[in-house]
Amino acid sequence: MPQAKNQDVQVHFEDSSGSGSPILFLHEYAGDHRSWAVQLKPLSARHRCLASSARGYPPSDCPDRSEAYTQDAMNNDSLAVLDAAEVDKAHIVGLSMGAFTALQLAQFHSDRVLSVTAAAGGSGSAEGQSAREGFVTEALGLAAMMEKTRAIPAEAMCKGPTRVQLRSKNAAAWQMSVDHLASHPWQPAAHMLRGVQVGRPSLRDQEDTLRTVSVPVLLMVGDEDTSCLNVNIWLKQIMECARLMVFPASGHALNLEEPDLFNNSLLNFLALVDKGEWRPRDPATMPKAGVHTALGLAESD
Repeated sequence: MPQAKNQDVQVHFEDSSGSGSPILFLHEYAGDHRSWAVQLKPLSARHRCLASSARGYPPSDCPDRSEAYTQDAMNNDSLAVLDAAEVDKAHIVGLSMGAFTALQLAQFHSDRVLSVTAAAGGSGSAEGQSAREGFVTEALGLAAMMEKTRAIPAEAMCKGPTRVQLRSKNAAAWQMSVDHLASHPWQPAAHMLRGVQVGRPSLRDQEDTLRTVSVPVLLMVGDEDTSCLNVNIWLKQIMECARLMVFPASGHALNLEEPDLFNNSLLNFLALVDKGEWRPRDPATMPKAGVHTALGLAESD
């Protein structure tokens, strides 16, 4: 099994060994490297696909130290996978927690990034202090529950308002996601909630660096993913490098809910980037202040 090493932590990854530009897939909190199975087969025909399991997710190492779970560790684990695979630059595709890491790499390690696809990103970054506090309270409460029961409440989590869409569309895929989540060890899952989900900054606090990102970015979000929808609209508004795709009647697990739409959209985006045909947003479309009128009149200088 391919392994990368970041200091004393071994990180597992799958390698399709396909030809074409490389893609690194980064999973969500409730997933692992297996979550990308419906992407790896079709995309491997055109790309070399790497899918890693984050620390705390077997077969990667699961440190028993809470301080081992930080956003910086997640960023460096991803870079370690690229190093182990001898990949200089890759397209980074992340879902939720993985989307946050993908945006981190675009901001602070752009020399390793060909493009970023950030799907269902933005949890914990809704506008307003009360929204942030609510996210933190919920995450800390879930971590405490796991430690009390010594288990992950997988089925209950997957029946949440942004995950029942998957059950309606594909009951087998939903059950697989429940089983995968239930198989994760509870203690690293609690550490991840406290150290990464709560410990990472809000995207709102990174506005200045997000505005400077120049690598191509594709934002994907479901229109029923309440905690992430407005965050992605905001990201589109501040990032000239970003394009936004909203999936109708969709929740959080976009790659599993709508695999064909996800895969085709991703392939089209990567093809534009690889052919040098991707273009950032025209600055003239980004108003300096106020709102354009319905007539489309330009702002006065």
